Amino acid sequence: MIHGYQVYDTHTHLGSAFHSGRVMTADAMLAHMDEAGIDRSLLIPFPVVANYRVEHDLIAQAVREHPDRFSGALCIDPFLPEREVADEVRRGVEALGMRALKLQPQFCGLNPMSAKASWFFGLANEHRLPMIVHTGSGAPFALPSLLISPARQYPELPIVIGHGGSPVYYLEAIIAAEVCPNLYIDVSSLMPHHVLDILRHIDSTRVMAGSDLPESAGIELGKIVTLPVEESVRRNILWDTPRRLFDAS
Repeated sequence: MIHGYQVYDTHTHLGSAFHSGRVMTADAMLAHMDEAGIDRSLLIPFPVVANYRVEHDLIAQAVREHPDRFSGALCIDPFLPEREVADEVRRGVEALGMRALKLQPQFCGLNPMSAKASWFFGLANEHRLPMIVHTGSGAPFALPSLLISPARQYPELPIVIGHGGSPVYYLEAIIAAEVCPNLYIDVSSLMPHHVLDILRHIDSTRVMAGSDLPESAGIELGKIVTLPVEESVRRNILWDTPRRLFDAS
C-alpha cells in the first residue's frame, strides 16, 4: 500500500528485452514491489523479445507461484502467421491463464484501422481479453484517435490507451475515450496536470496507473496519491479499475 491505498501497477514488464538488454525476474519484481508499496502488478512481456513463447511461459510461472501479487498479459507480433498468433493467444488463455493482450504499434507498425488490426482485436474480443495498446511514440500508428475504429467495431472489448498518448497526444486520448465508453486510459508517462485534465472528462472508473519501469514507480504511482481529488477517485485509479478489468473471473 501507498499512504493507505492499495496499489495495482497496470504496466510492468517481466523477462528479457531483446532490443534494450534489460532483464527483470519475478524475484526482482517482487522485491521492487515490496519496497515501493505495490500490492499487485500486471506483467507484460517487453516490446521486443527473442522468443515470445518463452516470455509468456515465464510470466505464467510467476503468476502461478504468486497469484496474490501478479496477473499476466500476452504480447505477440500480429504480423506473424495468423494461425501461429491465434494458437498462442488461445494457449495463453486456456493453458497460461493470461488476462490481457498487449499491442506495440511503434515496434510492429500495425495500423489500428487496418484489416489486420480488425482481425487482431477480434482475437482479443473472442477470448475476452482486454487489449492494451501503446500510444504516443510511434505515431502515426500509435495515435490514440486511431483506437476509435476498433473500439466501435468491438464495443464490448475493453481497450486501454497505454501511456495516455505519452503525453503529446493526451488530448487525443481524452477525445477518443469520450467517444467510446469501452476505451480506458493508462496515465503512466503523464504529468499530474494531464491526469487532472483527463479526470475532468473521463470517469475514474476508466482510468488506471502504471509504472512501466521500476525506477519510475515512485513518481508514477505517487503522483496519483497527491492529486487534489476525492479519495474514491484515487482508489479507482490505483486499485478498483484495474482489479475489475484484469482480475474479474
